Amino acid sequence: MASFKLCISDPSTGKTFQKEVKDSMARPFVGLNIGEAVKGDNFELGGYEFQITGGSDYCGFPMRKGILGQRKKITVYGGVGFKGAEKGIQRRKTVCGHKIHDNISQINLKVLKAGAKKLNEIFGVPEGKQEEKAEAKPAAKAEKSEEKEAKPAKEEKKEAKEEKPEAKKEHKAQKAEEKPEAKHAAGQKKE
Repeated sequence: MASFKLCISDPSTGKTFQKEVKDSMARPFVGLNIGEAVKGDNFELGGYEFQITGGSDYCGFPMRKGILGQRKKITVYGGVGFKGAEKGIQRRKTVCGHKIHDNISQINLKVLKAGAKKLNEIFGVPEGKQEEKAEAKPAAKAEKSEEKEAKPAKEEKKEAKEEKPEAKKEHKAQKAEEKPEAKHAAGQKKE
């Protein structure tokens, strides 16, 4: 029994929708590769055409184009599975092959051809609700930037640096006072 979670992205609106397909609706995906086209008629999205852009297996390892087999450990400079670091840095990472099989849990799709109905209508997501979320994000970012501006970081660092040398001197003086007493006490025990 195959079961896949579909992440459908719509480049025209920039929104992503999720749909779960099981058994008879999931069967058409098995055996397809990354980059192939799929018709939406097979899973209740009539008139739509999608392209498979990737996915991940049940353990979370990403699918990578050009890899044969179910799962392999490869050395990568960047791309799917490893974002990359400084120039010349490479890592050994585990990735899945490009063919969809029963162990794949998530499939990423991109809309190539739109159908008669919009995806918002099909999935029952009101357009106003998504717009409110989009407006809330810039407001939250503005609040965070105001908080950062309120705390002048340079002044705090300077104050902290000025306090440190004085504290070190006091600590050294306390240690110097304790040492002669400790030596004297040790000398009395030996006698």
